[in-house]
Amino acid sequence: MPRRLARPLVAALVLSGLLPIAFSTAPAHADTYFPITGSGSTWSQNALDQWRSNVAKNYGMTVNYNGIGSTSGRTDFIAGTVDFAISEIPFQAKPQDGSAPEHPTTGFAYLPIVAGGTSFMYNLKIGGIRVTNLRLSGDTITKIFTGAITNWNDAAIQADNPALAMPNKPITPVIRSDGSGTSAQFTLWMATQYPKLWKTGMTSQFPSFGESKAQKGSDGVAGYVSQDYGEGAITYVEYSYAKKAGFPVAKVLNAAGYYVEPTAYSVAVAMMQAKINDDSSSSAYLTQILDGVYNATDKRAYPLSSYSYMIVPTEVTSKGIFNTNKGKTLGAFLRYVLCTGQQQADTLGYSPLPMNLVEAGSDQIKRIPGAGNAGIDFASCKNPTFKAGDSPSKNQLAVIAPYPADCDKKGTSQCTTGTAGAANQTTPVTGSGTGGTANTKTNTGTKTTTGGSSNTGTTGGSVSQPTYDENGNVIAGSTTDGTTSGSGTTYGAAVSKPFTLPDQTTASTQWLLVAAALLLVAVVVAPPLLSQRLRRSGGADVSR
Repeated sequence: MPRRLARPLVAALVLSGLLPIAFSTAPAHADTYFPITGSGSTWSQNALDQWRSNVAKNYGMTVNYNGIGSTSGRTDFIAGTVDFAISEIPFQAKPQDGSAPEHPTTGFAYLPIVAGGTSFMYNLKIGGIRVTNLRLSGDTITKIFTGAITNWNDAAIQADNPALAMPNKPITPVIRSDGSGTSAQFTLWMATQYPKLWKTGMTSQFPSFGESKAQKGSDGVAGYVSQDYGEGAITYVEYSYAKKAGFPVAKVLNAAGYYVEPTAYSVAVAMMQAKINDDSSSSAYLTQILDGVYNATDKRAYPLSSYSYMIVPTEVTSKGIFNTNKGKTLGAFLRYVLCTGQQQADTLGYSPLPMNLVEAGSDQIKRIPGAGNAGIDFASCKNPTFKAGDSPSKNQLAVIAPYPADCDKKGTSQCTTGTAGAANQTTPVTGSGTGGTANTKTNTGTKTTTGGSSNTGTTGGSVSQPTYDENGNVIAGSTTDGTTSGSGTTYGAAVSKPFTLPDQTTASTQWLLVAAALLLVAVVVAPPLLSQRLRRSGGADVSR
């Protein structure tokens, strides 16, 4: 550009205040990130997919992920075909389901990435009205998923739900068909708490029984329950999938005698009782010990709370595809996940990791080859569970977690407020018990047990999501409608796609400003250029 034209351009940009922005809109990072690939858990995939989308947009970072189940992810890691894996349980040296032992031949570490609650998503109506406030005790859940309870009007279910006249309808338990960390977590809970009812022990492969339906992946089991033919069905799945599908989950009876929903708050409270295997010589180093969570006596605690791990390499070998260039990307991604990424956990249906787990994860990031021996900068970490000066044992979410209302206590009353994706739909009292309103107000220091009706969650609107047939297969090109009617709501199927969340950066605004700057440039520069061209054109004509 001629100097005489560059000067008015710069002047215009300076006067408009857009010159700094025009140059700052290039990616803030000067790093080059090599693509990385992982596979494994669907339990935490909704969170992971959102984080992958965020770093791709904001940092030019490519993180590929295949949600094929925890067992397959661990197998891929052993084979060296992925750079990382995600699982809810560690490698199994002696799998109780009879599958082959899992023996990694390269160095690895377990790194916590997000906490959450394994929930019980269901599809049930009474008199044509969708039930959104179901409650279940632990032994009732175990009997449902062992075939001992087969009908919704069973006396045990009726006892859990005094305000509902439970319908005479068969129960369809929906289980995972693939090797799943969710199955492992659920069966570990049953084996620990109800060994006389569940005698199989912890297993990633949930055995078929009775009228159960087996589906692949978290989106598969949630998708089956969410269809019209899924009425009467119940499944175990991460809370996030029910929230995204617009469906309710059962409140589960805890050790304090209260029925609790697996919100970010109730999971945070329960995880205060989790222990971490701190034996660095153990193959299960940094994995979770959940006995205290299962039996937490805080009335706010959700008993099936846990967290998910990323399995990361701690050495480079000739066997796999991992190298130090990829280690740089993996380290940067995990620093984002443990801090800024945790801000979205609640919205996505999870619970952010507390400081002690972030500290543990930070130490493991340093062990990743190529990550620069750099862990978390806690002074700038924007994880919502802690603030500067907090001790590792404190969790800010647990401090403000709401206490359950009296109607959530086991007895003759029952809260009519909906849960998860159906939180804004109440269920009318049809049984002999009394109703009430659930408490969702955060705790400000007074242990109140009343007040605050739930009015969150999403429903309605058109959603372009696939419909599943009765075997759980996607019907090509199908779309479900999420419009609300007077007698209930028709919901879309649960699919594993990133939630639509507002970006946490100002990238969009900056690009709009750049566009404005370019327009200003056109206004300032174009006239002189055009005038010069016209003068030259006019001179040529005269000389002829």
